[in-house]
Amino acid sequence: MPEVTTPRRFTNIHVMQIIRYRLPAAGLVSILHRISGALLFVLLPFILFLFDKSITSEISFGFLQGYASHPLVKLAILVVVWGYLQHFCAGIRHLIMDLHIGLSKEGAAKSAKSVMVVSLVLTALIALKLFGAF
Repeated sequence: MPEVTTPRRFTNIHVMQIIRYRLPAAGLVSILHRISGALLFVLLPFILFLFDKSITSEISFGFLQGYASHPLVKLAILVVVWGYLQHFCAGIRHLIMDLHIGLSKEGAAKSAKSVMVVSLVLTALIALKLFGAF
């Protein structure tokens, strides 16, 4: 006798359940791709303003260099660097998936984990350089 199963019911989760909800790796990378893109979009005018000020004169460059030596500013720079690297690596993943490579559940999970590892390793290397390890 065939086993009778009830159809799976999909419902929206409540805001308070978001913390306990476990996303697959591909879902997490997708959300981080959107967050990093929004971060870069919102901060772009500020970054361009600072770049403009840094190339105006040696005095303004030295002034901004003094600010950039503060540990909290270095952490802010590191967040922007992570946002760029996460967005870049996830974007390459999306381009590869547009070529119909790695679309299976296992392939998507593997590429998502690879994006996380690569972006975090690159961010860690830049953090070491930024904080003077080498």
